[in-house]
Amino acid sequence: MSEPTGPAPAASKAATKTSGGNNAYHNFHNDFLHVHDINERRRLALAEVDKAPFGWYHVRAIVVAGVGFFTDSYDIFAVSLLTTMLGIVYYPGVGTMPTNSDTAIKLATSAGTVVGQLGFGALADILGRKRMYGLELIVIIFATLAQALSSGSASMDVIGVVIFWRVIMGVGIGGDYPLSSIITSEFATTKWRGAMMGAVFAMQGLGQLTAAFVMLFITLGFKKSLEPSTKLANCNGDCAVAVDKMWRILIGFGAVPGCIALYYRLTIPETPRYTFDIARDVEQADDDVKAYINGKRQGNPDEVSRVAGKKAAAEQMAVQQASWRDFIRHYSIPKNGMLLAGTALSWCFLDIAYYGVSLNNATILSIIGYSTKDAHNTYEILYNTAVGNLILVLAGAVPGYWFTVATVDTIGRKPIQLGGFGLLTIIFIVLGFAYNHLSSSGQLALFVLAQFFFNFGPNSTTFIVPGECFPTRYRSTSHGISAASGKIGSIIGQGAIAPLRTRGATKENPAPWMDHVLEIYALFMLCGCFSTLLIKETKRKTLEELSDDNDYAAQHGGGVLAGDDAAGNGGSSDERKDAGKAV
Repeated sequence: MSEPTGPAPAASKAATKTSGGNNAYHNFHNDFLHVHDINERRRLALAEVDKAPFGWYHVRAIVVAGVGFFTDSYDIFAVSLLTTMLGIVYYPGVGTMPTNSDTAIKLATSAGTVVGQLGFGALADILGRKRMYGLELIVIIFATLAQALSSGSASMDVIGVVIFWRVIMGVGIGGDYPLSSIITSEFATTKWRGAMMGAVFAMQGLGQLTAAFVMLFITLGFKKSLEPSTKLANCNGDCAVAVDKMWRILIGFGAVPGCIALYYRLTIPETPRYTFDIARDVEQADDDVKAYINGKRQGNPDEVSRVAGKKAAAEQMAVQQASWRDFIRHYSIPKNGMLLAGTALSWCFLDIAYYGVSLNNATILSIIGYSTKDAHNTYEILYNTAVGNLILVLAGAVPGYWFTVATVDTIGRKPIQLGGFGLLTIIFIVLGFAYNHLSSSGQLALFVLAQFFFNFGPNSTTFIVPGECFPTRYRSTSHGISAASGKIGSIIGQGAIAPLRTRGATKENPAPWMDHVLEIYALFMLCGCFSTLLIKETKRKTLEELSDDNDYAAQHGGGVLAGDDAAGNGGSSDERKDAGKAV
């Protein structure tokens, strides 16, 4: 059947192209402008996304989103090395920072991250994914460079300046969590969505690894300046200048990968799910995005087309629209509220132990004697610290991430998370109760195992599941709430639990409570086993199936597209397009 001639219906007037699109993110919305019916156009576009064979397009999308997590991880986990060097430079004669200053620097990023996750998460649902993506990376780049150039004065302490910029950096890092997760999930093919999201998150491991390598290389580069100092406390003169340069290089390098990915993030199209399910006012959204890119306050679309488009969407779109009233209604339904509680609590319990351990790698290596054992000068201490971090990350964290990528779409998210929490409970019980009976090599081996099962376990799945299981209109907000719960957990782990290791400390025993801290972590890993029971399995299901919002349709007579209908099962891509042309 040929397409109709004559005046186009109101819906077609709104069918104008939306901006954005590059070789990493294709603009699916524009492929189906010939279809006048909004629900049919939605079905065809989402089917194209869900059924697309895995290819280089997906790889490029993973890299663009993953570079942000590479940068996030580098900046977050370099702090363990940063505080070691700041202690050498700014506390001469002592060589280490006071515990409260060390803790404040580590907490600063997490505090900012909570704000970014909640703020950017909500804004991505309100204003759109496209508008917000890239802004968080700009914040990270700016704060990273400012942090690397920080210095003290008579009126300002350098530690306070570093803390300030790490809070700002944390806001940007927080925004990257919900944005990268949901943009990847909404562009991903259903069959390999878990692997794509896992690969994006696995860039965290590469960021940690790069931070350890950069630390190793700069330590080797300044070897001659570091060797004359016999211990951290007497690293003065050329040694102190060298360490001051080292921490600035270490932190400043974190801005490089972000600059590379910025163009792709600023030029992505809006995700098709947001365009259909939330924006609806396509004309205004299109012009606002163009205006933003051109540095103007807002777009000025043709009002006739805009009104016609909004009217057509209001009459035809079968998916419930977002509102505060609907948000409360949706999460007041027990199954939805329990699902959000499950994702949030699991992330919280995980991060209490994960950040309590990972952000204190340098301290842990020192406590178990790895970095200071047989070290005769400052160079050897810093060198051993860098190598120890490499061992923990390369042997534990990096393989753990990629084991998840390889198995998450076959084993499933829930079994991996539950198994990870269970094994971590056992590892921390052994570490805690047998701490004083284990050799430093035995302790290091168990910490490596813990890093492996953190990442081949809940650290990956707590990121993946919230990006899949919630409806499009609240997906970013819900992911932000879940992620922020995790960072609140990390604040508890770093601020309240980790410092307990120094309770009753002496020169002979600087961390007498380390065993009890590890026992506390075991308790929270056990709690994670129970919270995991509240989440749902999401593998190989479309996002429309997983949102499970048919409760509204049943109560109000709507026609929420879910399952196979939303995915557009049946027929090839060409057949679906031909069917659309015949509408």
